[in-house]
Amino acid sequence: MRSNKCLLAALGLALLWGMHPIMAQDQPHVFRGAKIIPIAGQPIENGVLVVQNGKITALGTADKVKLPKNAVEFDMKGKVLMPGLVDTHSHLGEGSGGDGSGALHPDVRIIDAINPLSDTFKRALAGGITTVNVMPGSGHLMSGQTVYLKMRDAKTIADMAFCDDVTNGICGGMKMANGTNPMKAAPFPGTRAKSAAMARQLFLDAQAYNNKIKAAKGKADKMPERKPNLEPLVEILDGKRVVHFHTHRYDDVLTALRLQKEFGFKLVLHHVSEAWKAADEIAKAGVSASIITLDSPGGKSEAVEIRNSNGAALEKAGVLTAFHTDDGITDSRLFIRGAALGVRAGMSQEKALEALTIAGAKMMELDSRVGSLEKGKDADFIVLSGEPFSVYTKVEQTWVEGKKRFDLHNPDDKKFATGGYNTFSGEIHYHAH
Repeated sequence: MRSNKCLLAALGLALLWGMHPIMAQDQPHVFRGAKIIPIAGQPIENGVLVVQNGKITALGTADKVKLPKNAVEFDMKGKVLMPGLVDTHSHLGEGSGGDGSGALHPDVRIIDAINPLSDTFKRALAGGITTVNVMPGSGHLMSGQTVYLKMRDAKTIADMAFCDDVTNGICGGMKMANGTNPMKAAPFPGTRAKSAAMARQLFLDAQAYNNKIKAAKGKADKMPERKPNLEPLVEILDGKRVVHFHTHRYDDVLTALRLQKEFGFKLVLHHVSEAWKAADEIAKAGVSASIITLDSPGGKSEAVEIRNSNGAALEKAGVLTAFHTDDGITDSRLFIRGAALGVRAGMSQEKALEALTIAGAKMMELDSRVGSLEKGKDADFIVLSGEPFSVYTKVEQTWVEGKKRFDLHNPDDKKFATGGYNTFSGEIHYHAH
């Protein structure tokens, strides 16, 4: 009889152990003892972070936060907690965009080409990235529609996307470019002036199409023939979709600003290699800039004058500034290092931390959910071994909506942080800088 009771007890424990992952989603998690950098406020020494059901329910000092009952507790003494990183420009997921049939592909959607099982996402998690703007390539004046993704454990793209409807919804921005990338033989433009003219004409076509839609006043028999290539442009003109504009040289930056002023769209400048020249003009236009830091610039003449002081120049001018990886131009695992180099060149640590988190969230209009540690926001955060900009610091854990997605102490995860033979299977390397 005693042996039967022991067997039943063992079976009960096994059942409870098997149920733990499900229970963990509902059970509060408490992370205590770490230095918390919430971005939304001053750092909290010996802080406490409480998450439940994928959301932050409380954070503050140990003497102020009331701990929930039956919580799973994590000792974080000696660690640093901060929001999950937001990468505003990446090419993760092994996707491809437009082809050589034309320079403008607004109807192309990168969401239709991404592999949600790609190992590239694991590399990003190893770098602390929890939200990412995945772009089609930059070899066109308009490469197509981007997609904003959350680094959830996913089998379909819908499981990762921020939008509810990946077929009909607005799931990201629009990728545009100027400079040398789109300057090829016809049907591509051969000059910078022709590049601007072609982009301008497409927006004028979209304006005319939008006017016909508005004139129809919802009457089906009055509606113009549907034009999928102009529909996303109408969304841009209506302020529903953000333009993410690849640009490098000072003159190209000014051209992008002129187009923005002419058509009034929401604009984020990307790369902006000569931002140190154009900072005041960017600030006057009231647009934001997402910049990249390169260890060893080369290979593209228009980026020859890139400076690590771009972040400092933009900060001084009052421009909302983010960093990005353009992975694989800069490896997602080294995202924090890019901002650290910006600090070394004069950017403040406060703005550099914002540039890795809340600034990028604002550019993607996702700041109500991600980019800072605040009550009610998504429980996306990373655990660092030390201060964010120390060369000795490592990303030890990455949590997405209250679920651990990367752990440096897990051998299966660690290989994506350190690399090694055949770690990243089935991956293509696409360079778009």
